[in-house]
Amino acid sequence: MSSPEIESLSWGQMTVRGCSSTYKDCKVWPGGSRAWDWTETGTKVPSSTVDFVRRTGVEVHVLQTEDAVAKYNSLVVRGAKVGGVFHSTC
Repeated sequence: MSSPEIESLSWGQMTVRGCSSTYKDCKVWPGGSRAWDWTETGTKVPSSTVDFVRRTGVEVHVLQTEDAVAKYNSLVVRGAKVGGVFHSTC
């Protein structure tokens, strides 16, 4: 299962390949995507989550949104199985 490419990003709006929804903020992973609901985790990924993922050997990048999308998409086109959490307004 591959990670979906982020097709477009503009302030307040993101589209993900293969998804009919438009997101303000989203989570993507191999095989899917969904809106990032801030009521679940707040507006930031908890540092404990980042630390846990790093401890499992997964490389983590925390970047400004445009840079994060570019990095994510560059990994997707190389066939990497990657996930991401993105704010389109940051």
